[in-house]
Amino acid sequence: MSLAMAGYVLNDAAMKQVLVQQPLFPSIFIRGMAATVLLGLLCAFTGAFRWRWTGRDRKLIGWRVVAEAVTTLLFLSALARLPIANVTAILLAAPLAVTLAASVFLNAPIGWRRVVALLVGFAGVMMIVRPGAASFSPWSLLALAAVGGVVLRDLATRQLSASVPSTLVACATSAVITAVGAVGTLVAPLPVFTPVQVMQLVGASGLLVVGYVFSVRTMRVGDIAFVSGFRYTTLLWALLVGILLFGEVPDVLTMLGAVLIVGSGVFSVWREHVVATSDRRQTNA
Repeated sequence: MSLAMAGYVLNDAAMKQVLVQQPLFPSIFIRGMAATVLLGLLCAFTGAFRWRWTGRDRKLIGWRVVAEAVTTLLFLSALARLPIANVTAILLAAPLAVTLAASVFLNAPIGWRRVVALLVGFAGVMMIVRPGAASFSPWSLLALAAVGGVVLRDLATRQLSASVPSTLVACATSAVITAVGAVGTLVAPLPVFTPVQVMQLVGASGLLVVGYVFSVRTMRVGDIAFVSGFRYTTLLWALLVGILLFGEVPDVLTMLGAVLIVGSGVFSVWREHVVATSDRRQTNA
């Protein structure tokens, strides 16, 4: 899981380097083409293309794809203009937001301990965003909006049938995001990418697939409560990449906010596991 998170962060770093000099939509288009080909080959190898679509799952996948496309646009727009650690830390609040949304919209039970964890986590987000402060950047609002997209994506994912191949969902998502990049590219002339930039975009697509494959395989063989906590190593990778590649050193308030987000997230995952284990014991009894 830690290696999967490294793959995702290194993908972000490559995209950030390109987006400093090139527009968003053509960059998404080039990366998306490479990622879709790789995921398509993975689907063909695993037999995912043979899965039969159902009406309910088709609708859920549709919502998930739309949410992922919007999230990608918002996140990358913010990433191009904000330190990578800041954007990553804000997006780490997404699991907390998903827990809250599941309680509201799916009637999932949530105790007072996780409510407190949610409040602490969102307080950490505010410490990073700092609305009204002199250091406030309007671009951080895009990162916050991306959290909303992640919530919609994950709520749709939770309701998918167990038989839906994860590789097929990822491939469909990549294809739609690539199409969005292609449509966006039509409104302006296609810029000239240097060979290095093309290599960075293709490399980013490979890192995305690595992150996806490692995370899925880990979730299928490990204890979910234990494994999920390692998702938060993404912040460590983001801090390291930000310092080494971009010279971005977070201030004390940003680091404190990130600690609150990670701490509340890990606690929420652990508490959800405790509650689920207790429920299973009561059912078996």
